[in-house]
Amino acid sequence: MIRKAKMDDVRIIHGLLMNRQEHDGLVLPRSFSQLYSHLRDFFVVVEDDKVVGCCALNIIWDDLAEIRSLVVLPEYRGRKFGRKLLEAALSEAVTLGIYTVYTLTEQTGFFAHLGFEQTAMDGLNQKVWADCLNCTRFPDLCNEVAMVLHL
Repeated sequence: MIRKAKMDDVRIIHGLLMNRQEHDGLVLPRSFSQLYSHLRDFFVVVEDDKVVGCCALNIIWDDLAEIRSLVVLPEYRGRKFGRKLLEAALSEAVTLGIYTVYTLTEQTGFFAHLGFEQTAMDGLNQKVWADCLNCTRFPDLCNEVAMVLHL
């Protein structure tokens, strides 16, 4: 079941994002403060009565949002939970009137399969760089690619 995240989910989401074994180091960790501040951005997938994945839709500007923090526990992968989380976030973007969504990812095949296309980061709003500037992998160790979907 996909649903919006609740206060009780924050510690679980934090664990998902902080545990590098669960996402192979491909997702930026988030502090508790960031998670509480952006809780309304998150969707979770619940299976076997526990949260096993999450995804956030972060609004950047009036016409742009970012898909971020997409994680599914390894033992629950292959069940299309990542796709369902992404679809929930994209549906919310349309509901909000946002028709351009991007992601920064190393998982280009997953996003390309769902209609995202590679784009230059320079073509996106400057707010896109906010997290990059504070990332320990920026600039020399970053392998992320900007991908965009026009809904």
